[in-house]
Amino acid sequence: MKFMLVGRDGHDGEALERRMKAREAHIAMCDQMKAAGTLSYAAAILDDSEKMIGSILICDFPTRKDLDEHLKNEPYVKGDVWRDIEIKTIRPGASFAN
Repeated sequence: MKFMLVGRDGHDGEALERRMKAREAHIAMCDQMKAAGTLSYAAAILDDSEKMIGSILICDFPTRKDLDEHLKNEPYVKGDVWRDIEIKTIRPGASFAN
């Protein structure tokens, strides 16, 4: 099942610092997910001054429960980077179907 995850960082003065502290571990986890075939795409969301303020991931897990279990170990969750997480089930367009 494909999911779109949008994680929005906190708005406090330490938000970027928390992101940078957890970033290396987050990227390593994304690399592992990509190698395992569970991550199709990931990107940082930028504000108008190109400061990172969130993330978007397109991922594939058997169920929403499996995704929720995965998020318990996500560095941006554990590091209190993402303060708001929106998850939607998605269906890729025909041009992108595997």
